[in-house]
Amino acid sequence: MKVLVLNGPNLGRLDLRDSSLYGDLDFAGLKKFIEDQGSSLDLEADVRQSDSEVEIITWLHEAAEGKIPVIINPAAFTHYSYAIRDAAEMLTVPLIEVHISNPLRREEFRHTSVISGIASGTIAGFGPDSYRLALIALKGMLK
Repeated sequence: MKVLVLNGPNLGRLDLRDSSLYGDLDFAGLKKFIEDQGSSLDLEADVRQSDSEVEIITWLHEAAEGKIPVIINPAAFTHYSYAIRDAAEMLTVPLIEVHISNPLRREEFRHTSVISGIASGTIAGFGPDSYRLALIALKGMLK
């Protein structure tokens, strides 16, 4: 089964971000980790990243039309993108929100997610394992 794993702004530059929050993997390493974890669960993880709100919305439309489950790390869009929320709400299959760091342990403006209210679940604060845990949860939801 195919799963779309979407990543928002600045996640493509993990190599330049604070490693105490985001770990030591660059985006290529994170992508490989997600693909390998998906494969071990018989899931084909199609991992994508964009700094463009429009592109992420287009991918969500694609997932809604194809009934493809989604794991999404909206990054900064988490806190204010009602356009991404509206696109995600069109899904009739599971949507899991993930975050590498725990937004609730960070600045107050990061404490609000406009995505959580329409997600099947949220996993945050476990580094790359947030994606692994999301894949496990998704696999269980699809049975």
